[in-house]
Amino acid sequence: MSGPLTGMTERLAPDSAGIARAAELLASGQLVAFPTETVYGLGADATSGEAVARIYTAKGRPRFNPLIAHVASLAAARSEGVFNDTALMLGERFWPGPLTLVVPAAPGSRVSDLARAGLDTVALRVPGHPIALDLLRRAGCPIAAPSANRSGRVSPTTATHVLADLGGRIDAVLDGGPTQVGLESTIVTCLTDSPRLLRPGGLPREAIEEAIGRALAGGSAYDGAPRAPGMLASHYSPRARVRLNAERIAPGEAALLFGRRTPADLSGAGLVLNLSDRGDLAEAAAHLFSHLRALDDSGAATIAVAPIPEQGLGEAINDRLRRAAAEPEREGAITP
Repeated sequence: MSGPLTGMTERLAPDSAGIARAAELLASGQLVAFPTETVYGLGADATSGEAVARIYTAKGRPRFNPLIAHVASLAAARSEGVFNDTALMLGERFWPGPLTLVVPAAPGSRVSDLARAGLDTVALRVPGHPIALDLLRRAGCPIAAPSANRSGRVSPTTATHVLADLGGRIDAVLDGGPTQVGLESTIVTCLTDSPRLLRPGGLPREAIEEAIGRALAGGSAYDGAPRAPGMLASHYSPRARVRLNAERIAPGEAALLFGRRTPADLSGAGLVLNLSDRGDLAEAAAHLFSHLRALDDSGAATIAVAPIPEQGLGEAINDRLRRAAAEPEREGAITP
């Protein structure tokens, strides 16, 4: 088997031949990035510890951070995890879609210990993207797929973003064009009758709370190791410093705006981008990572971010921005 850091990365068309080639590569233990409705995922056969290890190597990802296993249907998910009534209802209501459920691993679960980071739980998702679902059906196994970028960097929403981070380090990328949601999935743990929000994401908290008829539990989800992906305090990080809730833009700073309200003086700013001129949080979510990448590539030392409302998808947007603004952690550190 070739290593992930050698050779060229194939760019596959999103047609039957390209999807078949991607499934063939996955079956042979290779790494393939593919589109979902949230962001591009870096896929490997979740049943193979050797294949999963290549994800960690390509991303430079801490080994204690578990991976989401993507499957083609709720029935397939129930073969890998134990679903209580709440988890089953959420899967029926929101899958396929941008929701990951953390449940106890089933006794016969095929998801490798390495993909689960040694935990007795498994993170499962049925993605709401036709290319991803076709690929999963052809692969015939759970596919472990964190975001297809270097660990801690800004998540990719196009195949070009993937190649900028991982070109030459992975075997192929299935190019399905820009993603629609633009934020990673919402992660909810269903280990008891009181589901807990582990990570806000592309499915708003309010939709889940309406479905379960009560507020999601909150608080820390750590008990010595992250229970799910995307939970390190420093994550989604551009090279530039990120300054949040900026009311003024200093000379030379790049600016990330939201809505029609703009800082008083932009004359000395570098590149200025608006997540949504009309103040639409869904549009802002779809633009978040691509705009962060563009502002970072402008060479500015600081990206100043205007205030963004916390409701709806704003909760997930602000979560990613706070993590982008956090100081990078020491490798292997766990933040409670």
